[in-house]
Amino acid sequence: MSRAESVAEVRTPNPLWSLGLFRSELRTTFRRWRTLALLGVLAAVPVLVGIAVKIETSDGPSVGRGGGEGPAFISQITNNGLFLVFTALAATLPFFLPMAIGVVAGDAIAGEANAGTLRYLLVAPAGRTRLLLTKYATVLSFCLVATLVVAVSALTVGALLFPLGDLTTISGTRIGFAEGLGRALLIALVVAASLVGMAALGLFVSTLTNSGIAAMATTVGLLITIQILDQIPQLHAVQPYFFSHYWLSFADLMRDPVYWDDLVRNLGLQALYAAVFGSAAWARFTAKDITA
Repeated sequence: MSRAESVAEVRTPNPLWSLGLFRSELRTTFRRWRTLALLGVLAAVPVLVGIAVKIETSDGPSVGRGGGEGPAFISQITNNGLFLVFTALAATLPFFLPMAIGVVAGDAIAGEANAGTLRYLLVAPAGRTRLLLTKYATVLSFCLVATLVVAVSALTVGALLFPLGDLTTISGTRIGFAEGLGRALLIALVVAASLVGMAALGLFVSTLTNSGIAAMATTVGLLITIQILDQIPQLHAVQPYFFSHYWLSFADLMRDPVYWDDLVRNLGLQALYAAVFGSAAWARFTAKDITA
């Protein structure tokens, strides 16, 4: 660690300066063409799903599958466009959303090191801990924005192509459109929270290398590996500990009454992953020799 960085670590940073750093990180992240492209792809998924369903049912509604978890929401879209929100989130959550998070999180530290700007950030009076927390907060902000982009795009397309109104829950009860819209927002927030563990894992990987591309590829590779392992029946004993295992539990918010068990397990598991990999990222980053 250089003398300038040592002095910066000792100084107590102004909280307003830290807030300014966070705003700067948000602007930098959301102005990148890569970030905008990722958000564009996520916004396009509900459009493609909505158009496909509209074309498929243009000659009259087809009989969909029963049930309601995950993609089974698709059978209800023609009756109520609000179900496109649930379908789009179920379609993007297994891969598209976490892949986007993996790209942003993997590039958070490694990208700065690769560009040669990391040590200049550390000379400022933030210190490594605050910089790492700012990076993680930025990634979490992207989690929320990315999820809301999918939800808003799906709601817009659903309103344009299909009727809106009261909807039937998985339990068979009827709820008003306003309550359904509230549940859609809650589901979007739960989906965003489901990516907290993935974000911490990506940030940890980002502290291990100075190559942004390597960090992004490794994070996405780990995501794909975990998704494959979660489908192997022989691993059922350890699957509940995979960060993606309870992702589709958000469907339980469409029950009446809401079934909370898997939702609580999911949020608890995300908190555990955030704590473990967040601590690992801090331990690695604070001890890392910054040469770029």
